[in-house]
Amino acid sequence: MIPSRRVYLLLLLGIAIAIILAIIFDPQVSIYSTLLFDAFVLGLAIWDGQRVKANRVRVTRHPLHRLSIGRDNPVVVSVRSENRAAKIRLRDYYPLEFEVSTPMLDASLEPNKSQELTYTIHPDSRGEFQWGDIQVRQLGQWGLAWHDWKIPVSQTVAVYPDLVGLRSLSIRLTLENTGTMRQARRLGAGTEFAELREYGVGDDTRLIDWKATARRSRPLVRVLEPEREQTLIILLDRGRLMTAQVQGLKRFDWGLNATLSLALAGLHRGDRVGIGVFDREVTSWIPPERGQHQLSKLIERLTPIQPVLLEPDYVGAVTKLVNQQTRRALVVVITDIVDITASAELLSALARLTPRYLPFCVALRDPQVDRIAHTPLDQESDGEKGKKGNLDASKTIAAAYTRGVALDLLTQRQVAFAQLKQKGVLVLDAPANQISEQLVDRYLQLKARNLL
Repeated sequence: MIPSRRVYLLLLLGIAIAIILAIIFDPQVSIYSTLLFDAFVLGLAIWDGQRVKANRVRVTRHPLHRLSIGRDNPVVVSVRSENRAAKIRLRDYYPLEFEVSTPMLDASLEPNKSQELTYTIHPDSRGEFQWGDIQVRQLGQWGLAWHDWKIPVSQTVAVYPDLVGLRSLSIRLTLENTGTMRQARRLGAGTEFAELREYGVGDDTRLIDWKATARRSRPLVRVLEPEREQTLIILLDRGRLMTAQVQGLKRFDWGLNATLSLALAGLHRGDRVGIGVFDREVTSWIPPERGQHQLSKLIERLTPIQPVLLEPDYVGAVTKLVNQQTRRALVVVITDIVDITASAELLSALARLTPRYLPFCVALRDPQVDRIAHTPLDQESDGEKGKKGNLDASKTIAAAYTRGVALDLLTQRQVAFAQLKQKGVLVLDAPANQISEQLVDRYLQLKARNLL
């Protein structure tokens, strides 16, 4: 039993009454009266709290399945009252590592009514976490005491990569496959035969199927589309640079989300998709396969992997790939580049892939570096100038130095990317929190242009 605010107010009222009685009557009478009043109030509070036991609300938490990292995952708790109205307060013992929208849930229910209470959890790391019990407090009918009890519903919950984003991407790709993409199919845009249709004005006469034309007695042309069942290999770096925090998540988690998004797009387009994860060696290798079952395998195999403080061996990863994959493939390396010197090994490794393979380097940039580099110093100081009149000299020097370092980092990245492009390597440099969408779009463009 936990006293409510009303009990404390009544006890304060008892003190006020005691003061009045002490003035009018004997102080000893005042003390006895106050003690009697306080005992009466506490007795009523205890009784009020005990009466709740017979009319406890029923509380159930909806099953918690796979949560998505970096997303607001809803958690739903259902509450049902019994024969009396109920005012309750809930606390769900979620993992302390997570951000939560509201730690306490309050509700008021009419008799024999149900209500769903929802809050959101924002996990910033993958893995398995222990979810605790639910602590429930229900206010007595007189509002004097809270009856407190615990509902044992503890369970282990797994946090996966961005499954919410994968579902949205799957819907988008399905719509494109069934609608817009078919309508936008152009003659001669690929090498794989799709269908025959009647010749129209402006069609390429080289695509006329003369045998079909002779059988149907009217001109028919072949509709071509980009070749399906090609091979997509993704090499995901889990080395030192991928351990850095970017926009609330580790760079590796952004890379893993992009890896699974690209794999989903490849499987939707009928490609064989394989993935390798590497640091000083290739620690995980999933051979390329087709079909949606491959996506489930990729999610289960890749989810437990975490980045490590080791320098990546790009040459070793590419050598492993060349030995495993003999057919031509699009090879996507998801990593990060700091400067020209650090990217030398990456440049050497990707150069080995041309011209047999189509190498594609994807770098995950930190948006904060962009913001610092592109924010002028005078713009940064406007707010301070309005308050103080001028900036502190040491702060100005520190800000200038920070901006200079950021500009130098971006310049060196551009030089490294230029060297990669000279070697015939495709390049995508995008903010880590936007990399998934941009990578999928680039892949679809490559498929549409039949560059594989």
